[in-house]
Amino acid sequence: MAKTASPVAIRFDGDVVQVGDRRIVRVPADVSATLPSRGQVAVTGSIGGVDAVTVVEPDGEKGHWLDAGAAQGDTVKVDLAVLPSKQWPEPTVPADLGGALDDSTTASARWQAITPMARWEWVRWVGATRNPETRSRRVEVSISKLDAGSSRPCCFDLSSCTDPELARSGRLVAD
Repeated sequence: MAKTASPVAIRFDGDVVQVGDRRIVRVPADVSATLPSRGQVAVTGSIGGVDAVTVVEPDGEKGHWLDAGAAQGDTVKVDLAVLPSKQWPEPTVPADLGGALDDSTTASARWQAITPMARWEWVRWVGATRNPETRSRRVEVSISKLDAGSSRPCCFDLSSCTDPELARSGRLVAD
């Protein structure tokens, strides 16, 4: 009989910090080191007593952080488990990418055929720049690659491809 791997537990109490307009909690280094990826990791459980199905984000320094709904300075109890790749939550598709998908039957069909984890990678790649021209070009390239049957955007570094509102050069800005 095959042994079933138990899910990775993410349990800690963390302080909520403000970075830009967002409130986040950093995952402690020892907990982050147990995660299966230096990039995004889908999780389920609770953050500060609120049920959550979300993605823990890379900080660009081999660690992770996550959105916190609590106020800056609060301490929240985090109790999460890693989800298998087939159970990832659906990403929020930005309007520009969504519109381009709507305009291409082939790309839209490919989008539906790939895993939610792969869709997160496309959304992250498109959104990992603050430059409007680069973003527009990434939307075009996304549609072209999806039309051609690609499942992933490219070989970008998932551990440093984080939210441009919170990161510079792939690293989470100081809190």
